[in-house]
Amino acid sequence: MSYRYKVFAALFTGLMMISFVLKAQDKQQVRTYVAERVVGKAPVIDGKLNDKAWSEGNWAGDFRQYDPYNGKKPSQKTEFKILYDNNNLYVAIRCFDTEPNKIVQRLTRRDNIDGDWAGVSIDSYFDKRTAFGFIVSAAGVKLDGKFSDDNGNIDNTWNPVWYVKTSKDSEGWVAEMRIPLSQLRFAKKSDMTWGLEVVRNIFRKQEKDFWQPIAKDASGFESHYGLLTGLKNIKPKKEVTITPYIMSKLMTAPRIEGDPFATGRTGAFSAGLDGTIAVTNDLTLNFTINPDFGEVDADPSQVNLTAFETYFTELRPFFVEGSSIFNFPLIAGNDNSEENLFYSRRIGRPPQYYPDLADSGEYIKSPGVTKILGAFKLSGKTRNGWSIGAMEALTGKVTASLDSLGKRSKVAVEPMTNYFNARLQKDFKNGNTILGGMFTATDRFIHDSSLFFLPSGAYTGGIDFRNYWKDHAYRLSAKIIASSVVGGTQAITDLQENSRRYFQRPGASRKVDSTARLLQGTSASVDFSKIAKGHWRYGVQAYMESPGLELNDQGYLKSTDVIQESSWLEYDIWEPFSIFRSVGMNMSEWSGWNFSGVHTSSGQNLSSWGQFKNYWYGEFGITHNGANLDWSELRGGPAVQKPGYWNYYLGFSTDSRKKVFLSLSFNDNVYYQNVGNSTSLSFRIHYQPLGFLNLSLTPALSQSRDGLIYVTDQEVNNQNVYIVSSINQKQISADLRVSLSFTPDLSLEYWGQPFLFSAKFYGYKRVQNPNQKNFESQFYKYTGNQIQYDSENNQYLINDPAYPGSTMTVDNPDFSVVEFRSNMVLRWEFVPGSTLYLVWSQNNSDSNTIGNFNFKNNWTTLVNTKPTNIFLVKFSYRIKI
Repeated sequence: MSYRYKVFAALFTGLMMISFVLKAQDKQQVRTYVAERVVGKAPVIDGKLNDKAWSEGNWAGDFRQYDPYNGKKPSQKTEFKILYDNNNLYVAIRCFDTEPNKIVQRLTRRDNIDGDWAGVSIDSYFDKRTAFGFIVSAAGVKLDGKFSDDNGNIDNTWNPVWYVKTSKDSEGWVAEMRIPLSQLRFAKKSDMTWGLEVVRNIFRKQEKDFWQPIAKDASGFESHYGLLTGLKNIKPKKEVTITPYIMSKLMTAPRIEGDPFATGRTGAFSAGLDGTIAVTNDLTLNFTINPDFGEVDADPSQVNLTAFETYFTELRPFFVEGSSIFNFPLIAGNDNSEENLFYSRRIGRPPQYYPDLADSGEYIKSPGVTKILGAFKLSGKTRNGWSIGAMEALTGKVTASLDSLGKRSKVAVEPMTNYFNARLQKDFKNGNTILGGMFTATDRFIHDSSLFFLPSGAYTGGIDFRNYWKDHAYRLSAKIIASSVVGGTQAITDLQENSRRYFQRPGASRKVDSTARLLQGTSASVDFSKIAKGHWRYGVQAYMESPGLELNDQGYLKSTDVIQESSWLEYDIWEPFSIFRSVGMNMSEWSGWNFSGVHTSSGQNLSSWGQFKNYWYGEFGITHNGANLDWSELRGGPAVQKPGYWNYYLGFSTDSRKKVFLSLSFNDNVYYQNVGNSTSLSFRIHYQPLGFLNLSLTPALSQSRDGLIYVTDQEVNNQNVYIVSSINQKQISADLRVSLSFTPDLSLEYWGQPFLFSAKFYGYKRVQNPNQKNFESQFYKYTGNQIQYDSENNQYLINDPAYPGSTMTVDNPDFSVVEFRSNMVLRWEFVPGSTLYLVWSQNNSDSNTIGNFNFKNNWTTLVNTKPTNIFLVKFSYRIKI
């Protein structure tokens, strides 16, 4: 295991050598605010601004609009003042309003502010790429987070400890803050210069006002901040905090007759520890021991009939907070791509082995997740422009209990595993050039034969490069990635034959090597874009992923064996005109090949969006996808050609400032050759009857008809026979959310989702002549007595004339799924950093082999299903050392 640290050290050394070659450049003229040291008594944070310290000295103002009339004078005046002492920054923001009765105050949960708000953003690293944001609504609700990568997007998973109060009077409203210096990261100097921006949002006008004006077509955001000076003789604070927790959990579930493990009730108690250590002025160590994330919302219901893994969003606080430093998308220029070197939900994943059980008399009790024994994250940015991130996590060995006619045994279902991740980036030339790298290592300690199908080790590494010029208007990005997976022959063979590559399929770019103990692959991408300066934006991109690339031990990878190019052109108007507040249009194209040089996909898109002066919003788009050579549908069989299709989508929303607003989204696909179609519709109703109560309901309906879906494959007369069919799918769901905020620190939130789904398979056929432009000519369709349904065994009997004397049996694949998932969380931050959670989670689920959708029957089944309930109490207390 130790060699992964050597790779990390080599990467750091290589990037350090390059840092001596590139020189800093670029300066810009900006506004300057001079902070004043507190003389005498420090302000009391009560939102009143009646302390003597606020009455002396000058207040800054002269804000300018960012939106909607960029650069124009704001509709209301705003002023602010900043003081400091050896331990804190004090910020006062006076938001004047000529109509104070129209100030919107809405109580919400932390980081989900609504209504009028104001805040300050501080670039204490003074790297012109990152900043710490402290924002508060007129109702006193906090929004805090970190800005990174000079893009103006806040990562609100960071929850510092700071203090703020607000008040409203005849002149407007006031925000008064105390920000401990321990929450900021800065160098040790006698005279500080930091980046500074102060922002105000006037909700009723959808107006944002900035102290330091920033043009809408500016490239970057934090690089355009004003300056905060006057900070003399303050020292960085190396804070150490620990937050122990205790938790009690009770689960009730239906008893299952004969199952010795399904007793109907289980309880558990656990304790753990979270902590934060300021290792240096620039680097922070976060750690967790025996964590439990029972307060996190459940994943929404989904049915996945494809060959590929479903991607789920990370919700666990330890992995969400500060996750941007570990973000390494595969494709240059696409920071929102799911495919990534690091996918934190691999850590603590559900066990990957599930034993085959006898039809009767054998039962299993297996944990739903892998236990995380401990984890740490080291992250920060040095004064020399180094962004550093390192994470290590250890998960324990997981065993399942088996009961076979009363005889108990244990079987390993997941090995003890160590996950390591290191990320480095270096800024050159004032952030105009950025060079970085990432290395991940996954090491499994496998000693049980049941787990030999898993690789013993998986390692990935990547280098990314970005260069900006002409004041960040143009960007060139590039990435190179490599992966190496080691293990036994069973593990490496399984990887070669899984859905990401299917080397066993005819025409594959590589063949299965059943003796291999190593799988290696690469990826590369390049992107050139104009991203700022003027109304026109454009870009071109190309990338490739080799057949042997494998990231899914610690990252997320959907497929390989692809070479693709794409380009796009966009025009944005952000100044209000005619009936619009803003409007934009985009067109794009793409085309793909595999490593054998076969053209596999192509498409074009035209889309437009805009907000009207009545604050309604609308969007529409048209996409054409050409014929697609699908090598995954037959699960390792030959590639089949799917006809192209047209996609149309439309969306709109009413004025979101109102107590009631609506939104609608419509999507429709129509395939060539009448192969299929699909339609989805969702409708959201949002209602805020009171400033502290927020309700939303989002019903959704989708239905589709597809002329091709995999059913099974069988070996007949030493030949592989692939059976497919057509399918009708129908789905109805509804998301209900209720948010009740008693105070800015005490809230009750509820989420519930009923989910009904049915899939009907019909028109069974055999693949006989794949990869033909005429869709139906690829199949032999069974008719008459060639296929019969055996109702007693719920299966089909197929007598194929191509295989006389042989009868194939196919289990009836029709099914319906009904689920109801809900989560209710009472959250009370009784002291900053210390929290009490009361949680109730519920899950109802059932399924059957009926494929025809019947709302009444499905709903009745759901209502009559007995739920599984989890009741949880979690208490944590922050201790500063």
